[in-house]
Amino acid sequence: MPKVAVITDSNSGITNEEAEKLGIYMVPMPFMIDGGTFFEGVNLTQDVFFDKQAGGSDISTSQPSPETVMGIWDNVLRTYDQIVYIPMSSGLSGSCQSAKMLASDYEGKVEVVNNQRISVTQKQSVLDAVMLVQKGKTAMQIREILEKNKMESSIYIMLDTLYYLKKGGRITPAAAALGTLLRLKPVLTIQGDKLDAFSKARTVGHGKTIMKNAMKADMEGRLGGCNPKNIHLYGAYSHNPVEAEAWHKELEEAFPGFDIEMDPLSLSVCCHVGPGILAVACSRRIKL
Repeated sequence: MPKVAVITDSNSGITNEEAEKLGIYMVPMPFMIDGGTFFEGVNLTQDVFFDKQAGGSDISTSQPSPETVMGIWDNVLRTYDQIVYIPMSSGLSGSCQSAKMLASDYEGKVEVVNNQRISVTQKQSVLDAVMLVQKGKTAMQIREILEKNKMESSIYIMLDTLYYLKKGGRITPAAAALGTLLRLKPVLTIQGDKLDAFSKARTVGHGKTIMKNAMKADMEGRLGGCNPKNIHLYGAYSHNPVEAEAWHKELEEAFPGFDIEMDPLSLSVCCHVGPGILAVACSRRIKL
């Protein structure tokens, strides 16, 4: 049986401490901030990121360099036979396609998973991969299983401000100004390929209701039922731990029986939506 390593990138939201406990390897995502290069989890923490964002810094995301990715792969292959690499969704970044091109030179030793996920749902894919390694699956088998289940997930995100969507060019200045004037709380969704508009709320409470109802509809409609035996459920937030704690309690009341984790959103998402976010996400449990 081959010895299989699991590698992901920091878009998963997995910290270096969590990675060490799980026995997985991390590729830190680079961010360009005011002309300098920072690496998530290395010299860019959540606090540093949001301080710079609040200060008006020019922030953009980037792909990890081929040298970084191959350097980590080469080091891991000194002690492992195969690698399962789980990058962020190919619909949100070119890093997955770049990794697939790099893997073509590794003679089948590296399997790149194009599983259309990011942040907490990407993290769940990593946890699933670890479970599959423990069950003796090969890297190719793990990739096939994860890709087969790639669209069995859902994310809803309520924004606190339209400013960062406007800054990133995702909405027009006029639309942002109107939304700000009306004090709208946009609700966005990620269903694999990209970040899309879903609904608009006039209050935080209304936005929370929209997200909870949408999540219940997804569970009942396409994910096998609102049942903890079938579904993983998570909450997420960005730089607002007090509001996140209250949101966590609301989710536990709305979805009784679920063991709901509450994690910070990955910085690649926060770069486009800013602080003050509340989100709910789910993914179908893998059944072998």
